[in-house]
Amino acid sequence: MPAVITAKEVEAIIAQGGDPKNLPADAILTPSAKDALRDYANARRSSGGGSSPAGATVTAPARPLNSKSSKAELEAYFNSPAAHALKEQLCDIGRRLWGRAYVDGNGGNIAIRVGEDIALCTPTLVSKGFMKPEDMCLVDFEGNQLAGVKKRTSEILMHLQIMKRQPKAIATCHCHPPYSTGFAIAGLVPPTCMIPEYEVFASVAVAPYRTPGTPEMGQLVADLVDKHNTILMANHGVVSWSHNNVEDAYFKMEILEAYCRTILVTAQLGIPAKTMSSGQLQDLLKIKQSLGIPDPRHGLKECELCDNAEWRPGVSCAVPAKSTPTVGLDADAEAAVKTITDQIMAQMK
Repeated sequence: MPAVITAKEVEAIIAQGGDPKNLPADAILTPSAKDALRDYANARRSSGGGSSPAGATVTAPARPLNSKSSKAELEAYFNSPAAHALKEQLCDIGRRLWGRAYVDGNGGNIAIRVGEDIALCTPTLVSKGFMKPEDMCLVDFEGNQLAGVKKRTSEILMHLQIMKRQPKAIATCHCHPPYSTGFAIAGLVPPTCMIPEYEVFASVAVAPYRTPGTPEMGQLVADLVDKHNTILMANHGVVSWSHNNVEDAYFKMEILEAYCRTILVTAQLGIPAKTMSSGQLQDLLKIKQSLGIPDPRHGLKECELCDNAEWRPGVSCAVPAKSTPTVGLDADAEAAVKTITDQIMAQMK
């Protein structure tokens, strides 16, 4: 009878220095065992110069790292196959952001938590579309750079404040997608009850404007991340966080940007949008809650959902035309003018 191999057995083989590829040919692998084998193969490829998918799980260092770890330990991790795989993921997400025109110039930044109070992040002054693994930086949660040749992103404090406030935040992503940023400039949260994917995976709020890169900006964003995973930054852009991985943080951007673009197209069709019912939205929120995604609407009654009072497509502001004041006629003045005119004409005759 074929042996059934579990993920724990695969991990045990790897821990003992064995090669899990040498499993019996007729062995039956559980789904989690297949995932473990895939992650092992990804880590092996990354250590040999290959790339690791942005959603892949990466083996953690032998013992948890933090900002108090020795310089030798931090450097060893920063140059390890596991860290290299995460650096590849940062590069992969950067290329996607740039390819979809969510960033321009050297805008945007990404970070991944890799220890109790340390994170890998993208560098400053480098286009997200052309980053290399060796460009990445290691920082502590105060923004101090611990490793890396290039200087860390100037907006890292915002990412770190999110991670400090929200312990579930594994990765963060910031960029400037045009349609979503339009809503941020207007200070408007997109209307709800229109598309299921947006309702399930994104939870959006607006943070007031402050100078990018300042602690004040990070604080205003961090104040919202307990109940929201995607924040519109007024007059700036968008930042998202994920409790899964960096690819999931990026997915929030794709979902939000597609949604904002779609509802703006809908608003141009000249007829009111057909929205789902409050009961239908409640079903989606149950799915959202089961996935561990925060939303301030969890627990609300159906009658409290689908409130789009701020969304008024087609409303325009016009300055009233200036009215020309009419000068009233003075009867006595008119009579005097007529008398003088008549006297002048009589003298001329």
